[in-house]
Amino acid sequence: MTGEAARPEVPTPSSVDDPRSLRGAAPLLDGWLAFRQSESVPWTTPGHKGRTDLVGPVVDGDLPLYGGVDTIRSRHGRLREADRRLAALWGADWARISVGGSTHGNQALCLAVAKPGDRVVVNRNLHRSMLIGLVLAGLEPVWVTPDVDPHVGLPVGVPVERVAQALTDHPDCTAVFLVEPGYIGTLSDVAGHARVAHEHGVPLVVDQAWGAHFGFHPDLPPHALRVGADALVMSAHKTLPAYTQAAFVMAMTTRIDPDRLQRAFDALDTTSPSGTIAASADAARALLDRDGLDLLDRLLALARRARTELAAIDGLVVVDDKMLGGARMDPAKVVLSLAGTGADGLAVEDDLVDSGHPVEMADRDTIVPLLTMADDEASIDSFVEALARSVERRRGAPRHVVPSPSWTVQPDTVMAPRDAFFADHVTVAIDDAVGRVSAELVAPYPPGIPVLAPGERITTEAIASLHQVMSEGTQVRYAADPTLRTLQVVA
Repeated sequence: MTGEAARPEVPTPSSVDDPRSLRGAAPLLDGWLAFRQSESVPWTTPGHKGRTDLVGPVVDGDLPLYGGVDTIRSRHGRLREADRRLAALWGADWARISVGGSTHGNQALCLAVAKPGDRVVVNRNLHRSMLIGLVLAGLEPVWVTPDVDPHVGLPVGVPVERVAQALTDHPDCTAVFLVEPGYIGTLSDVAGHARVAHEHGVPLVVDQAWGAHFGFHPDLPPHALRVGADALVMSAHKTLPAYTQAAFVMAMTTRIDPDRLQRAFDALDTTSPSGTIAASADAARALLDRDGLDLLDRLLALARRARTELAAIDGLVVVDDKMLGGARMDPAKVVLSLAGTGADGLAVEDDLVDSGHPVEMADRDTIVPLLTMADDEASIDSFVEALARSVERRRGAPRHVVPSPSWTVQPDTVMAPRDAFFADHVTVAIDDAVGRVSAELVAPYPPGIPVLAPGERITTEAIASLHQVMSEGTQVRYAADPTLRTLQVVA
């Protein structure tokens, strides 16, 4: 570090009450607590029946939604009331708690807004779950790509004009799917995208998995429904304090049929939902409603503290709106560019893991630690110190940033993803795959954004970029052959 920076003060939340007091505002949490405090001897699933002496504490607290949090026949109506409160808080016409993550929500919305064979405009910066949603629903993508900032090699959002042109060029499109915010926290003009989509008579669907906290503090962006989106998916477990896989799915029903939406949600939902996951989502919603302003005020102060301390590390760039040409970023997101330090991000990640500070995302040039309302000054300072030690250990000659192929891929779609997914396929040596049509999905992970997808022509550029990230140490996932010596192509 070049010097000790003044550390911004972090406010203490003034109105945060005892979490147990959320019980009255969270019907699923109330049901979960009631069962835990009862002397019931269950004759229902799960098979461990609450005993922790068989496989250990890993099952402690695991309750089913039906036969645990509520009765098998939902006598208390707790889920219905939790969904009603969820819709009310976000101002949605329809809302459901999902225990299948944003993956479930994205795929349900693909089934809900279009029919097999329809074309839809899709941000290429999509998550794998949405791509598989296109396969399940039989939709044909018209891809739009984000702009990429040349200085830090990161996406800054999709211009409204690009989506407008796609809808003009393909007037048969029936929906627009965007990821807002992107994986590294950047935002497009969601209100502008909603306006353009509605001018063409189609709904705007937003994967806001990383923005469940949006709309609850004046310094945060509004949530997508508030600025005109028609449907929204959010991961309650990413930026809110909910159990892993907890998610929210909600919609306005002017342009989306609520009956179709309900059928789509139920079609992909598990018939044995976790009451623990659902109750945690309900509790997170109640916490955001009651204490969100104070907790988010504290989170934003922690993010400012982190940026100030990290900016003191020589050569490290803390990415912000100004260096991205004014593109708005989630102010609670901390994104670090390492190229100026010469340190390899994957080696730094290894050091951070070894020191007990695993991060959300790392590649050669970028580190993304996830800050949430569960952090405090001590956790921030500990992370900064661990990162500073690692950068000094790994420091080298400054280099130019090379954007990940996840951000720069230019897909050449020649078959509908569903057709390619179900087509007969053969396995060929990777050099022989050039010019063939991919039958599988291949993505660097993280972030899990496809470089190759079913139905796309395989190019030398795509293969070279995948080999490059692998040589740097990034893992490539979802391909049948993780070594990428072979690829599966349409026969």
